[in-house]
Amino acid sequence: HPKHILIPPHLTKPLLAVAFLSSFGSSMLYGYNLAVVNSPAEYIKDFYNETMVERYDWIPDEELLTVLYALTVSIFAIGGMTGALLVGRLVTTYGRKGTLVRVTLLVFIGGALMGFSRRCRMPAMVILGRFITGVHSGISLSVVPMYLGEIAPKNLRGFLSLVPSIHICVGVFIAQVLGLSELLGKEEYWPLLLSLVVFPTIVQLMLLPWFPESPRYLLIEKGNIPATISALKWYRPKGNFQAEVDEMQEEQRSLSSVQTVSVWGLLRDRCVRWQVITIVVVNIGMQLSGIDAIWFYTNDIFKNAGIPEPHIQYTTVGTGAIEVISGMLGCFTIERLGRRPLMIGGFLFMGLCCSGITVSVILQAELPFMRYISVGCVVGIIAGFCIGPGGVPFLITAELFKQSHRPAAYTVAGCLNWLSNFTIGFVFPFLENATGPYCYLIFCVICLGVAVYTIFVIPETKNKTFMEISQMFAAKNNIPEEELTSNAHLKMAMMNGYGTLVE
Repeated sequence: HPKHILIPPHLTKPLLAVAFLSSFGSSMLYGYNLAVVNSPAEYIKDFYNETMVERYDWIPDEELLTVLYALTVSIFAIGGMTGALLVGRLVTTYGRKGTLVRVTLLVFIGGALMGFSRRCRMPAMVILGRFITGVHSGISLSVVPMYLGEIAPKNLRGFLSLVPSIHICVGVFIAQVLGLSELLGKEEYWPLLLSLVVFPTIVQLMLLPWFPESPRYLLIEKGNIPATISALKWYRPKGNFQAEVDEMQEEQRSLSSVQTVSVWGLLRDRCVRWQVITIVVVNIGMQLSGIDAIWFYTNDIFKNAGIPEPHIQYTTVGTGAIEVISGMLGCFTIERLGRRPLMIGGFLFMGLCCSGITVSVILQAELPFMRYISVGCVVGIIAGFCIGPGGVPFLITAELFKQSHRPAAYTVAGCLNWLSNFTIGFVFPFLENATGPYCYLIFCVICLGVAVYTIFVIPETKNKTFMEISQMFAAKNNIPEEELTSNAHLKMAMMNGYGTLVE
């Protein structure tokens, strides 16, 4: 039906509410923290410089200040990688919603450190605060898609999994708007700008505890059938609860003899070799596509592109608006178009735009109008990323692995994602100083490489069962189909990526 082209059927108000609330206090903060350091960059460097003069009577050179600022930007990713390593234990102990509620404490600690850093004249408080908020983002970036995936019907899996991606884009946009000189982009306000993350978290902490836990967690890991039925009734008032409970119990029985695979076990398992290679490629490619460089250093990029100083902040905000629109477009089309087209189209377009930045910056001395081409290419990279590569890798990580392998897969994907994020955040300013506009050609090659890999290796997983996805990779992994079918793990053969029986 035409009305289902954009809004998938069976989307209830409770499902939409929990998707937006869990993303609002978690995923949005990730986007905010990615972009918030861009606007006050010079003020933060000046603060580091002043405190060193006051404390040590020593004036640091520009290179040391660049290193300290790069550390401030990229330590967020080290915190994220630390958080990613904690996800498995936390969600098993406290549940999906329970984890999201408990880790809000980290935001209050990190926000307080950054907010009072200037008053205390301690640069280390800024760096430590960034690290702690990074730990929160590392946890929530995996837990939110896991939570939404477990409460979503099969036909809503892609749609709900991209709601956090929209909130990441919104977080970036809010950071850019608040960083305007007319608002909080003044020297005296930068600690407040960094610490505003506590306000969305307060809203989440007030409301999310009233929402039900994941029904699959309640039944499979806690064995609480009444709470499971209550949660199902809350999320889908008109659903067939007994059928869903029976499905979960069948999954519980199929998993009773399956031990959760460790990271080392995942890397050694030849049955999932190409699935592991795939999450390595898409998660590293996602971060090394150049998008983090643009989020972290937007103002510097536009300055080097020749945009007049007074216009840079407004140009940056404009890119943030494009980002939100693109993220929504990806969310509303993923169930219509599928995962592969969004990934391939996004990476190809980003690669084209990266090469466009290099060409336009080189030619702008002779052709002044080329500065606007470079701005258009930056916008193109952001749009291409948000439509496809921004959210699909998190979804594919869940869909390519069975329940026993999924926690280890999320750990590997999360660590690679954050490690790549740290590398770009720390290395990019030095790479740009050394190679100038040619650094974007590196991003171009990476984008094109991931697009080619997606074309030849990654299958379409939309509405596919677990058995179908496994069989797609069986030939690549050199696993005979008979062995795959007889594998004891495949008692889940008729179940999709989240353990819900195919209708």
